[in-house]
Amino acid sequence: MVDEVQIGHYDSNTQGIVLKQAWTEQLNRDHPGELETMSGMALGAKQRLKATILDLKKLFNQTGSIHLYQRMSGCEWDDEDDSTDGYNQYGYDGEDFISLDLKTLTWVAAVPQAVSTKQRWDQERAGLQFDKYFLTKECVDWLKILLAYGKSSLQRTERPRVSLLQRSPSSPVVCHATGFYPDRVVVFWRRDGQELHEQVDPGEVLPNHDGTFQVSVDLDLTAVPQEDWGRYECVVQLRGIEDISTPLDPALIRTNWG
Repeated sequence: MVDEVQIGHYDSNTQGIVLKQAWTEQLNRDHPGELETMSGMALGAKQRLKATILDLKKLFNQTGSIHLYQRMSGCEWDDEDDSTDGYNQYGYDGEDFISLDLKTLTWVAAVPQAVSTKQRWDQERAGLQFDKYFLTKECVDWLKILLAYGKSSLQRTERPRVSLLQRSPSSPVVCHATGFYPDRVVVFWRRDGQELHEQVDPGEVLPNHDGTFQVSVDLDLTAVPQEDWGRYECVVQLRGIEDISTPLDPALIRTNWG
């Protein structure tokens, strides 16, 4: 995944990597052998999976049933200040199990059952140094390469469509922004030019089916007389475009009545 976009996945039936974006075909041609390397790593992880699950079942004193073991690792790069960060974390049956603290280069046990794993992994200094190199150097280098090859889609900017919505006269007014890309958007209400923190219920940025994103921010106006509505506005900020300001005007509000 790069910026929430799936680049590819490993198919355990064919034992190969399946590319999901058209621009990755050129990347594959320019970097021969990389897919085979990744396929080998994924196959090795699959082969270790059964033994790992058995070990975890012993740690949690479990028998039978179906269990889920997850690993998520990756890196982040800020193209404005060139700062980087990385993470490597594991989960078991939907809960955090253990994670790497990249600053101290030690493992953090999320549950008591992970303490013995932490103690063992903390002693594996070569493995920790490899993790540090991969997360701070190799992963970041590949991230920059992927961003360059997928620039037309991964680094595009799509302007949001902004609407004001209200279900009933007593409901909050919702500032709904949708169709934007990337997902790093800031949406807020302000009064007399000052950002509001009270009366506001910020929503979560959610994906749309077409690869863009949406978010809603509610404004509670129960204590605000309608003659003061003109002091309010919703502001949407997305890098690469000018701020979009929508005044709290009854004529602009789409409702479910009348």
